[in-house]
Amino acid sequence: MKILFLSRWFPYPTNNGSKLRIYNLLRGLSKHHDVTLLSFADQPDVNPEAAEVKSICSDVQVIPWREFNPNSTRAKLGFLSLKPRSIIDTFSPEMAQAITQTLNKQKYDVVIASQLQMAAYYPHFQNTPALFEEIEIGLIHGQAKTSGDKVQRLRHAFTWFKLRMYLSQLLRSFQAVTVVSEQEQKLIAQNFQHVKNIQVIPNCMNMDDYHDIHVEAKPNTLIFTGSFRYHANYEAMVWFVREVFPLILEKVSDAQLIITGDHADLPLPSNQNVTLTGYVDDIKGLIASTTVALAPLWSGGGTRLKILEAMAIGTPVVATTKGAEGLDAQTGEHLFVTDIPDKFATHVIKLLIDGNLRRKMAGNADRFVREKYDWAGVMPELLSLIKQITEN
Repeated sequence: MKILFLSRWFPYPTNNGSKLRIYNLLRGLSKHHDVTLLSFADQPDVNPEAAEVKSICSDVQVIPWREFNPNSTRAKLGFLSLKPRSIIDTFSPEMAQAITQTLNKQKYDVVIASQLQMAAYYPHFQNTPALFEEIEIGLIHGQAKTSGDKVQRLRHAFTWFKLRMYLSQLLRSFQAVTVVSEQEQKLIAQNFQHVKNIQVIPNCMNMDDYHDIHVEAKPNTLIFTGSFRYHANYEAMVWFVREVFPLILEKVSDAQLIITGDHADLPLPSNQNVTLTGYVDDIKGLIASTTVALAPLWSGGGTRLKILEAMAIGTPVVATTKGAEGLDAQTGEHLFVTDIPDKFATHVIKLLIDGNLRRKMAGNADRFVREKYDWAGVMPELLSLIKQITEN
């Protein structure tokens, strides 16, 4: 089968959750089918000839990405459209042309459009069976329902209204959609009743990639992985540094917090014992070198690859309820989950000082990921869905 895969993110190096998912999807698909990749270049130094991608895709084309600028003329005109402004402003004629030319050159059995930014190009592949891979509405839906002040609530409600109207039309061009959690599946079913084929394909790990990580953890070190350009990550660290970390430092004065990713020059409430690393080449090794991984998120959707990756590496996790949302994990067994600052601090402190607890939690988490969130077990479900799309 010939598959045309459309990606907002160039999948290598796998330095964020979206890239990690896409890279593993491509690896799994390429074992059974011929895959062509059309991808945006999310970074200026993207290498279309990267061996890691060329080895799993028969053809790779990369188009420059236009970052959303809310102050651009196109974005401002978007206020008058029912399309989301981000879709209008980031639309690429080059990508639209590349899709059209690729499909005119040869026949493809199915198009897989990864995330909303790529599904938006549906007018250019609507004559080919198509899968909308990883639709996510939880973040915007949640903001529209729970935002605090009146102005924010109105703004988020308008954004949700536009997205809902846009998706109502767009989704008619797809034979199936995938989501990463049952929560997202329920949201899609409730808001788009004409969509009948909604498959949960959770975020997973390729556990074979984590066999050979042999790094000794440094005592009293905490890690949070995530770019502050995603507001949920910044919100999480503001809360943790302000509400939780001082309580930890009272008991473990030499505790160190490491935060990776692009920090966008955004301030934190304190920089005491906090290290901002920026981009890290070996994120697996860095996670392995720390004592506890953190996921104190308060907003967002989907399931947290940062949690699954830490579990696969063997670093115990403490998370908020929202951070652990979508994972079929048990608090106290696979990770610790709480939304109360002093309890969050207590869980972290226990893991810092109790090596036996860390080892027990790490072992439970490793078995949990292998049983439920290993691509080796989940990929057959996606392959079956693709076969169903192409045969109908």
